[in-house]
Amino acid sequence: MTRTTWKSKFGFLMAAAGSAIGLGNIVFFPANAYRFGAGAFYLPYLIALIFLGIPIIIMELGIGRAFKKGFPSSMKEVAGFKGEMTGWFAILNSSVITMYYITILGWVLGMLIRSFSSLWTQVAVPEFGIEAGTAPIGISHFFSIISSPGTAGLVIIVWIMNIFCILKGTKTIEKIVKILVPSMWIFMIIMIIRGLTLPGGFQGLFLLFTPDMSILTSAEVWKGAFSQIFFTLSLGFGIMTTYASYLPKKSDIVNDGLSVTFMNCTFEMIAGIAIFTLLFAFSISPRASTLGMMFFVMPEGIAQFPGATVTIFGVLFFTLLLSAGLTSSMSLLETVASAIIDKFSISRKKALLIIFVVGLSGSIMFSLPHVIDPELNASGTLGLTLLDFLDHWAFGYGLLLTGFLQTIFIGWVFGADRLRTLLNENSKWTIGVWFNPLIKFLIPGIIALLLGSGIFSEFSGLYGHSSTGSIDNLHIYALVFWIFFAAGGSFLLAKMKGGTND
Repeated sequence: MTRTTWKSKFGFLMAAAGSAIGLGNIVFFPANAYRFGAGAFYLPYLIALIFLGIPIIIMELGIGRAFKKGFPSSMKEVAGFKGEMTGWFAILNSSVITMYYITILGWVLGMLIRSFSSLWTQVAVPEFGIEAGTAPIGISHFFSIISSPGTAGLVIIVWIMNIFCILKGTKTIEKIVKILVPSMWIFMIIMIIRGLTLPGGFQGLFLLFTPDMSILTSAEVWKGAFSQIFFTLSLGFGIMTTYASYLPKKSDIVNDGLSVTFMNCTFEMIAGIAIFTLLFAFSISPRASTLGMMFFVMPEGIAQFPGATVTIFGVLFFTLLLSAGLTSSMSLLETVASAIIDKFSISRKKALLIIFVVGLSGSIMFSLPHVIDPELNASGTLGLTLLDFLDHWAFGYGLLLTGFLQTIFIGWVFGADRLRTLLNENSKWTIGVWFNPLIKFLIPGIIALLLGSGIFSEFSGLYGHSSTGSIDNLHIYALVFWIFFAAGGSFLLAKMKGGTND
């Protein structure tokens, strides 16, 4: 089958940057910065970017451009069966993430619809014993949405939007990202201007760039910075390899990798400015999880805006979230579609139909409104509880495990020096021999430490999730499902014979 290509370098850069710029950039980075010493967080962040983020993104782009195939097929070229199995593990692991990511976007769509009017009024949620006026508006509306059967309809809408975005591959992706990605920058700049013009906004800006250097002695700060870089650049999903496989052979991968990294990290920085200035204007701290920042903290801050600006900035914020989420989710789905088409040589329409049926079924599971925790000691609904547990394994461990395996196979089996030669073919910035020990030793070592510390915490009981036996059992079931689905499924897919190209 003929592989499509990007029509322009700008289109590719917008697509790759749009994939990297997601919900986490807007709310997770500011929360991490607040948690890890504000301005002091930039030092470990920068070190992680240089020694982990940039080399891996260039590596992933390099094998995609070299082999002109999706992630599993490219990894097969790198290390045979074991490499392909690693590729399919990444695809299946990211499929789980995609399912609940789209469910979250369904909740974002629900909040966006409500932000036009009802979001800024008190609401009762009988399922959780929340009476009107007894809980902040963000909390009450969020739990009203996730406990409603109608939320499944919002999830279906988001799935249809995603399938439309990748219906014709790079052709539709490129058209959409050229609109959404620049729009996100415009929206974010508007929010910064608004934050800085609010009384107290400059105090938030001052706090963001005032370092608490004493916190740099904490191992948690460095772990948070390296984890942030890995997740924020969409590493371990196979996305960058897939997008690079649509590039011309003479593309400058090193320059492209640096450009995507710069755009992503710059957006993350300005997101920090926007969030800090908006929240500290109303003496609200960004001390929350990603979901908490999106659905609880930011609506609480926006609700204090004067007059009609509440609705304007509420709509603006949730439109920004939906746009960032779509540019990321479409890249996740395109990665899965590319892998299926490469392996089985089926048409794009058949691949998308399979993805839609299976993926939508999973997303509906994560939106199940059945209340299992009315006291809100844990997650509330069955769907949100399943999301919490599978996110813990797929996002917390799966991406890092993929990154570790691919650097081992590329560095030691394919050869770091061989990769460096491929990268330097059309590069204006020649990569030196220093690249080899990064890929072979330093990066796998860092990821192994992150994985090891996480596993140690699991056995130390630091990641407790609930105080009820039934929910603890769900956590175990989620782990078993993830292992069989991602690890077992990757073995079976790698063993299957591929289709015959037309």
